[in-house]
Formats: sequence, structure tokens, C-alpha cells
Amino acid sequence: MALKSLKKKRRIQVIALAAVSLVVAVALIGYAFQDGINFFRSPSQVVESPPKSNEVFRIGGLVEEGTLLRGQGEVISFNVTDGGASVPVVFSGILPDLFGENQGMVGTGRYVNGVFEASEILAKHDETYMPKEVVDALKEQGVYVEPES
Repeated sequence: MALKSLKKKRRIQVIALAAVSLVVAVALIGYAFQDGINFFRSPSQVVESPPKSNEVFRIGGLVEEGTLLRGQGEVISFNVTDGGASVPVVFSGILPDLFGENQGMVGTGRYVNGVFEASEILAKHDETYMPKEVVDALKEQGVYVEPES
């Protein structure tokens, strides 16, 4: 009898230890990803419900024609649009080679005082590619056109 009770007690201890270990592991993973997860928003979503200025997120769409301005040094400003809304963007750095007006782009940064301050800009990597999030945002606004093959 005592042997069965001891085995049952040991089994419960192992299960409890495994549960506590799982909770600790999930908490550590969540803490590690706290700054690493960047949510995607379209320009329309940013205009409808502006995120807090300390929140890092990704925005994507098309570079609006006629808005690309190169300032002093490496400062670049432009508007990104999904056909429904436009968001002004400022970026200090070197743009990808394929970056241009009416081209798809995704930027990472913060929305501060009505301007998206980008820390990173990504552009499509060939003539036909556009990030899935950008395609979805453009389709939602009804302005996406399938590229010709």
C-alpha cells in the first residue's frame, strides 16, 4: 500500500514540476519577444486608430506619386498609401535600390505627431514581388492590380 502511495505522490510532483516549467518557459519567451514582435498596419488602419507614439510597428503600402522628397543629407520624406488613406513618412538612411514612387514598401518605426518615423525601409526585391501584407491592404481598399506576367 505504501509503495503505491509513494508512486502516486512522485507522479503528482513530476506533473506539477512540468507544469511550472512550462509556465516559466512561456513567460520567458513572451518577455523575449516583447520588443521583437512588430504588428503590421495599413495606412488606413493607422489613420483610423493611431497607435501610441512608443509603439513600434510595420506599415506598408505604395509610395504615393509626387511625394518623394530628399532633404538634407540622408533624410527622405514621402507618403505611403493603400488607396484609402495616406501617412507621411520620414526616414534617415539609405533607401533600397528598388525603392521609388508607385512601388510597394514596408517600413518599421513609430507614429509620432501624425508622422511615421521609420527606422527601417524595405522595398520589393524584383519587378513583380510585393509583400503579402501590402497586397492584402491594397485589396481591402480595392486598388490592387495583378501584375502582368
